[in-house]
Amino acid sequence: MYRNGGNNVSRIPGNTITLLRSMFQKIFPMVDEEIGCWKSRAKQIPNEELRTQALASIRSKKFHCQGGGVYSLLAGNKMKEAITFIIAYQTISDYLDNLCDRSTSLDPRDFEMLHQAMKDALSPGNERKDYYHFRTDQDDGGYLHALVETCQLILEKLDGYEAIRQQLMQLEKLYSELQVHKHVKAEERIPRLTAWYEENKEKASNLSWYEFSAAAGSTLGIYCLVSYALGNKINNQIAENVFHGYFPYVQGLHILLDYYIDQQEDMEEGDLNFCRYYSSQSEMQQRILFFIKQSNQHVKHLPDRKFHEMIVQGLVGLYLADDKLKKIKGSQNLSRTLLKASGTGARFINFNIKFYYRMES
Repeated sequence: MYRNGGNNVSRIPGNTITLLRSMFQKIFPMVDEEIGCWKSRAKQIPNEELRTQALASIRSKKFHCQGGGVYSLLAGNKMKEAITFIIAYQTISDYLDNLCDRSTSLDPRDFEMLHQAMKDALSPGNERKDYYHFRTDQDDGGYLHALVETCQLILEKLDGYEAIRQQLMQLEKLYSELQVHKHVKAEERIPRLTAWYEENKEKASNLSWYEFSAAAGSTLGIYCLVSYALGNKINNQIAENVFHGYFPYVQGLHILLDYYIDQQEDMEEGDLNFCRYYSSQSEMQQRILFFIKQSNQHVKHLPDRKFHEMIVQGLVGLYLADDKLKKIKGSQNLSRTLLKASGTGARFINFNIKFYYRMES
């Protein structure tokens, strides 16, 4: 929920030790507070199916919010506003993903209408709509509208909004189009995704259709842009540099790692998983290594370069700390290779995140 930020300027960490300290001591508690507010709101949703999916998305995808919250460190004394925006926007994303993945609807019009909420959340002047228009379950007690409004309230106060608007819309368009194509009837998914890739491949011609899809499926670039704007550190050139710094490689790395750890779960649920389309474990490993290398090359041109390099290390360290890896054949070898390639920072983050998870459980 929207609140005024405090007066303490958040310093951007210069190494992984101070980054982790900021995460554990500042970011995670604020994330927990925001999630708690939305969880309480979700419990009041009148419709049982919508309530079930809202609560399930909060329960099972909390670490998405924790990871996204790191970008609030770029917002200076607007750190709390950044957290508020990031958690609300990520909650929309995770909730809609659950509605598309776990519902009986396979109607692309339904998915398009649902994801209009993500565009509206980034567009302060847009009126909120009947996002459930094409589905039977309707009454969420204003839950989705409240999430959208929370994001809009943050953005409408941004002096730098116009500097980032074009890049926000590009990233959101790619994200929402992906969600529509990947959730239709199983036999239509690959034809739709490959045709979509052909229409857009000039944006990333050295990627396969499934790697391009992965790059479109991340919200990290959006969080980076909004946080920089909140911190009054944005102009048109920086916004363009952030877009190209994050898309396709950092965002692609993010989602490939996310899909890698979800392989078993996606197989059981019959969900599309982009990691399955590599011809072998070896090819997948080499391509993820390629994404790590390219990510590090592309963030060199961003302000606060060290921070963004730590984000790349953090993605590898965070995802490879997940317990889901225990169910994946060959994951130990892949983890060792990726952590080694990502440097000591990634291994340090990986060790500490594992320890944090054990303490939480």
